[in-house]
Amino acid sequence: MKSLRIGCVKYLNAQPLIRGWAGDVDFDHPSALCNKLARGELDVALASSFEFLRNPVYQVVDDVSISSAGPVYSVVVAHRGEISEIEEIELDRASETSAKLLRCLLAELGLNPRLVPNGEFNKSARPDVLGSAGCQPAVAGSLPATSNARLLIGDQALRFRQSHAGEFHFWDLGEQWNKLVGLPFVYALWLIRPEVRDSKTLAERLCKLRDENLADIDKLIAEENEFDHDFCRRYYRENLHFSFGAKEKAGLREFNRRCREQRLLPLEQVEAESRDVDLPLRCV
Repeated sequence: MKSLRIGCVKYLNAQPLIRGWAGDVDFDHPSALCNKLARGELDVALASSFEFLRNPVYQVVDDVSISSAGPVYSVVVAHRGEISEIEEIELDRASETSAKLLRCLLAELGLNPRLVPNGEFNKSARPDVLGSAGCQPAVAGSLPATSNARLLIGDQALRFRQSHAGEFHFWDLGEQWNKLVGLPFVYALWLIRPEVRDSKTLAERLCKLRDENLADIDKLIAEENEFDHDFCRRYYRENLHFSFGAKEKAGLREFNRRCREQRLLPLEQVEAESRDVDLPLRCV
């Protein structure tokens, strides 16, 4: 497995799943990782759960995910005024799953704001200026009116909330999903391409890595240089879950159903004869 091509989001939420991996890791933003995995440029990636929904050929590492069973804190819509008054929401081009989750939640509430890509992604820009995902940092001036809002994900959301606490309302998508369906929401999974050999051994290594990091989470937090350590403890222990058990799988299937209803999946899946087509999870 020395030549294994592995990718991971470079967000704080992924550190318990990747810290200590013995080998090179391609860190990138979610949509780029999905594209690389789909093109066969990566063998395995901690990728957006929506990538699996639209292309369910991957093997899924069992019992490992990035998920939440309530407020996730780092997937939010920053807005002023009431959520029902929003006319336009600026989307992060780095987002895959979160943008689809937002569409599902808005549809459930009967809201129909314009969803506009922000167009600010610049892969060649300096990472210390842009943040870990390579996206332009959100600034308060980009939301001048109560009718405008912005979807923020990952470390960009964390930085924005810390810099602009008290200036905005934050509509937490993890919290809204849990209120709606009473199940966890799964943001990311370890996805392995179908041609990868000995995927079971790889899955066992990734599970072991997760277990080791969670067992020594204080050491991981002590090595964090940007975010406050007390915040990290709350974030890892209260906001995030790193398992992929029965409830998480039920939540993923419910997300799949709602994405089909909203016609967010490929046409052949949307037009499947049975609306109850089960999600083919190939866990290893």
